Amino acid sequence: MPETQAAEPQTPPMRAAIIPVTPLQQNCSLIWCTKTMRGALVDPGGDLDKLKDAVRRAGVTLEKLLVTHGHIDHCGQTGVLAKELGLPIEGPQEADRFWISRLDEDGRQWGLAGEVFEPDRWLEDGDTVTVGEVELEVIHCPGHTPGHVIFFNRPTRFAIVGDVLFRGSIGRTDFPMGNHQDLLDSITQKLWPLGDVTFIPGHGQVSTFGQERRDNPFVGDAAIAAS
Repeated sequence: MPETQAAEPQTPPMRAAIIPVTPLQQNCSLIWCTKTMRGALVDPGGDLDKLKDAVRRAGVTLEKLLVTHGHIDHCGQTGVLAKELGLPIEGPQEADRFWISRLDEDGRQWGLAGEVFEPDRWLEDGDTVTVGEVELEVIHCPGHTPGHVIFFNRPTRFAIVGDVLFRGSIGRTDFPMGNHQDLLDSITQKLWPLGDVTFIPGHGQVSTFGQERRDNPFVGDAAIAAS
């Protein structure tokens, strides 16, 4: 009988690591292209030394910073890091200029370091961003904030959704410019049609759209049918 060799496990085109930052334990994500080892930090809200150490240990070369929305735990220190490392900032959608313009004020209110910045590129629904050779689709998902975006990599069925959706919950809408119905519409009309996608939320554990459709008490299929 001829010898058979086991197939080599295929390296995924993209990897992600979660680095919780700030006292609010916000999930900053380090994502990178495995072919080029070039990457981005998504929502680098604080604890910059911790983030830089994680990048170094992963052997990744940062090429940009991505932002889902303008709340301070997600982007309070993004401008500081961008200036220090000479990196461009992409996102969120421009309706969140309201939030980014008040990062100094919100920092004092929440006891967090916040500094106003201007993104190099505001993002719109249907845009794409690249990380190395990996492409992520931009989906505008207002509700938690008016300019909130998520990043979706279709080939790997993976998304970073910020504070739109959580394992067993959804984003708050009681902050200024929040809108509960917009948030429900963003989830059910923009996220659910993508299919069963693994996602990193802005806080807490990783989940899948499929699990949330089954179990989420706010936007699961049973909850929507009963509303």
